[in-house]
Amino acid sequence: MLRNTGKNMSSLTINDVVQPISSKRRNKEKLFEIYGIVAILFAISMLLILFASIFSKGYSAFFQTRIILDIELQEQVVDPDGARNIDVIRGANYTKLINNSLYDIMDIDSSHPKAKEISSISTYNNMLLIRDYVVSNPDQIGTIKKFNLIASDDVDQYIKGNITVTGISENNRKISNFQVDAIKKLESNGNVLKVFNKTFFTKSDSREPEVSGILGALLGSFYCLLVALFVAVPLGVFSAIYLQEFAKKNKFTDFIEININNLAAVPSIVFGLLGLSVFINFFHLPRSAPLVGGLVLALMSLPTIVIVTRASLLAVPDSIRDGAMALGASKMQAIFNQVLPLATPGICTGVIISLARALGETAPLLMIGMIAFIPDIPTSITDPSTALPAQIFMWADHPERAFVERTSAAILILLSFLIVMNSAAIYIRYKFEKKW
Repeated sequence: MLRNTGKNMSSLTINDVVQPISSKRRNKEKLFEIYGIVAILFAISMLLILFASIFSKGYSAFFQTRIILDIELQEQVVDPDGARNIDVIRGANYTKLINNSLYDIMDIDSSHPKAKEISSISTYNNMLLIRDYVVSNPDQIGTIKKFNLIASDDVDQYIKGNITVTGISENNRKISNFQVDAIKKLESNGNVLKVFNKTFFTKSDSREPEVSGILGALLGSFYCLLVALFVAVPLGVFSAIYLQEFAKKNKFTDFIEININNLAAVPSIVFGLLGLSVFINFFHLPRSAPLVGGLVLALMSLPTIVIVTRASLLAVPDSIRDGAMALGASKMQAIFNQVLPLATPGICTGVIISLARALGETAPLLMIGMIAFIPDIPTSITDPSTALPAQIFMWADHPERAFVERTSAAILILLSFLIVMNSAAIYIRYKFEKKW
């Protein structure tokens, strides 16, 4: 019963009854809109915080500290007997040559109590650089040559400002006061340079963070995706075409469809266990190889490709099929000559998205051994290798600050690849998709 509002019941209009209800609805709609805006802003802010955190930690990995030294290739150290024997030259103590150059800059000798601290300014791998140069140019023995050497990870982090020495006891930090003085003297002499870190993109994994890179992991991911592409796409597309266009609708095909949809939701580590038991233990394929990694990623991508391909074929109107067959084409010709070209943009989108998801997977690669320390760069799909997500996982387990920045930098590169692949999928979809 309507309560008495001071108005005569007979004088009430429809607006008097509807207006309060409409006002409540508008208020609820505005409140829902506010909730939506707040949720979107919260998601964007979290995304920005994530990218800012990764970028702030990882951008410095794209730069590297170099030390320019004039090194005397002393004959008594490199080739004492003067016979120019390659084996003797290769086995010489080239670290001593680097240390002697640093000692000259600091006006000390090898007997100085802090001499050992000076030797840690340069990374161990620099002696390999000088050794290779002398082996290739034995006529340069006895001369003084300028070398562009890589600074050790602690020196590199100090130059970048990631290691602080003020207010911290010398016993509680990795770099001593004498090393700090040596670095400052090298900087004042112009011996320290900060350059683009080509090593990060041209080298593979290493125990020393200053000489570690992602090239091996990138090639491993590339080979894995290549295998997955050539295995998953033909199997997935042709399976979807058969199920959607040719297979009879019965309990058996319904069972297959249900299981394909269920497989798309199976955790990726299950596919890793499948690859371990089938491809490695049963077929005895090489462990830690991109061949096995690609096959596992192909199995993981298959359900998604089948589902997306079927949806793309279903989106093509039946009039296309009927028109082609009415003009005398067989069902096979109608499907492959008329329907499939129209469904190709949607299929390509699904393939790219599924492969992009596979690119970022780590769990299945753990099960097949692609998480091992592999310093060599793979040259084929059967060589031992790791992948970029697995490389990130391994680097994240190291406590050194230099590995922390390389972990973040590798994440930035992985995210860049994922953004490019998803952007390509969106472009293909909107560029070639037809509206019915």
